[in-house]
Amino acid sequence: MSAEDGKESVASHDGSDRTEPDESLNSPVKQLQVLEEVSNLLRRMEICVAEVERRSGKNAVSMQETFTVYLIETRSMDAVAEGRNPPPDSLWRRYSEFELLRNYLIVLYPYIVMPPLPEKRAEFVWHKLSADNMDPDFVERRRVGLENFLLRVASHPVLSNDKILYHFLTKEHGWKEMVYETEFQAKADSRLRALNATFRVRSPNKHLMEMKHYSDELQSHTSQLLRSRTRVADRLYAVYKVHGNYGRVFSEWSAIEKEMGDGLQSAGHHMDAYAASIDDILEEEEHYADQLKEYLFYAEALRAVCRKHELSQFELEVTSQDLVSKKQQREELATGIVRTFSFKGMTNKIFGQEAPEQREARLNLLEELIAEGEEAVKDKTAECEEYVERAWADVLHFKEQKDKDLQEALINYAHMQISMCKKGIQIWSNARDCFLKM
Repeated sequence: MSAEDGKESVASHDGSDRTEPDESLNSPVKQLQVLEEVSNLLRRMEICVAEVERRSGKNAVSMQETFTVYLIETRSMDAVAEGRNPPPDSLWRRYSEFELLRNYLIVLYPYIVMPPLPEKRAEFVWHKLSADNMDPDFVERRRVGLENFLLRVASHPVLSNDKILYHFLTKEHGWKEMVYETEFQAKADSRLRALNATFRVRSPNKHLMEMKHYSDELQSHTSQLLRSRTRVADRLYAVYKVHGNYGRVFSEWSAIEKEMGDGLQSAGHHMDAYAASIDDILEEEEHYADQLKEYLFYAEALRAVCRKHELSQFELEVTSQDLVSKKQQREELATGIVRTFSFKGMTNKIFGQEAPEQREARLNLLEELIAEGEEAVKDKTAECEEYVERAWADVLHFKEQKDKDLQEALINYAHMQISMCKKGIQIWSNARDCFLKM
C-alpha cells in the first residue's frame, strides 16, 4: 500500500464522493519527519534500563509479594557533547508503571501505532527455558524489551514530546499522581465501553480497513513462524545433547585401547563441547525470537488504531442519521404529509391536528436541533478526517520501521544459523583429525 493510494476518493457518510486531503496524506507524513528531526527526545537524552532487582513488600491489600524493579538511567546529551561525563540520573520503575505509561499514551494518542511492551509471561519458549516470569533469563530479556520500548517511544516524533513521558524518565515520586490528574482513565473506560458495543460501520476508510486485514495476517504469520522456531529449537536441542553420548562412549572406549586411546579421548572432548554449545546458541536465538514477538504484539496495536477509526466513523454515521431524521420530521411538520408510520401521526388522525402555536413551537425546536446536528456532523467529519490523516501518517512511519527491523532480524537469524552449522562442521572436522591420528 503506497501513500499515493490516499488520492482515491472514498464514500462519505451521506453517500457522496469525498476526496482525501491534498498531497495524498503526505503532508502529515512530512510533518512527522520534521518533528522527528527536531523533537526526538533521544537527541537530547541518553536512556537505558541498566539493572534489574528483585524486591519484596506489601501490595495494596497488605499482602506480602515479590516483584521486580528496573533501573532507568538518563543522561543529558549536551553534557556528553561538551566532553563532560556526569553520573547518570537514575530511578526505579516496576513493570506495572510501564503499563500505566503505555495505557496513558494509548488514550491520549489513539491514532498512533503504539510500541508494545515485552510479554509479561513467556510464550513460544523452547522446553529448556522457563516460562516463570521470575526466571533470571526471562527477566533479563524483559529488561532489554523495556529498554527497547522506551527507545521506541522516545524516538517517536509525537510521543517524544509528551510531558508525562519526560516525568516518567526523570521524576521517581509524584509521577503517578500527574498521570491520574489527566483523568485519562475516564476516557479509556468510555472508549472501551463504546468499542465493546456491537456496531457496523457503513463507510469505513478503505486504507485503514486494508491495514486491519494486514495486521491480522501479520499476527497469524508471525505466530506460525514462532511456533515453527520453537519446534525446531526443541529438536535441535535434543540432537545436540545426544552428541554427549558420543563423548561418553569415546571416553569409556579410550580406557581399553592403547594405540587408539588418545584419539578417542580427544574426539570425546570435541563431542562434549559440541553438546554443550547448544545452550548458548539457543539463548542467542531467543533474542531474535523476542524481536519477532515485538511485531506479533505490534499487530494488535495496529488493529487498535483501525478499531478506533471505526468507532469515530460509527459516531459520525449515527449523528448524520439523527440529523436526517430530524430534517424529515421538520418536512412532515411543515407540509402536514407524513411519509412514514409513527405513533404521533396516528394520534393526529384520531384526535385531530395540533394547534398552530404548538406546531410553530415544535418547528422552532426542530430548527434549533437541526442547527446543532449540522454543527455536530461538521465537527465529527473534521474529527474523522483529522484522525485518518494522523493515523495514516503514523502507519507509514510504522511500516518503514517494520520493514527495516524485520529484515535486519531475519538476516541476523540466518547468519546465526550459518555460523552454528559452520561450528558443527568444525567440531566434526576436529573429530576426524583425531581419528586420523590414531
